[in-house]
Amino acid sequence: MQEVYDFLKKCDTYYIATVEGDQPRVRPFGTVDIFEGKLYIQTGKVKNVSRQIKANPKIEICAFDGATWIRVQATAVEDDRIEAKQHMLDAYPSLQGRYKADDDNTQVLYLKDATATLSSFTEKPKVITF
Repeated sequence: MQEVYDFLKKCDTYYIATVEGDQPRVRPFGTVDIFEGKLYIQTGKVKNVSRQIKANPKIEICAFDGATWIRVQATAVEDDRIEAKQHMLDAYPSLQGRYKADDDNTQVLYLKDATATLSSFTEKPKVITF
């Protein structure tokens, strides 16, 4: 899991895919955190992505560093605890102007039953489960 975290941090931006009805939806994300041994992402409950994850929590993340790419398949599980939200906000101070740990909008989700595959054109794929 640490290797997945490090890769996503290095890329700075990753893309998350969700489903809305029968239509895939993909958008850029930038938050990733490890809290209590789980990999977390963050969004706002007012966003479409939050509603899509609530309806179907299976997501896929993809990122590319110029040579290697990662795909992470997982189930996104909401953690509504203030401690989890605050940990994320502490890791990303720039979000604190828009989000607060105790507001009704901040949402953090951890990745459950995750399978990450690191691939490149020159190396054999590496699979990490967590």
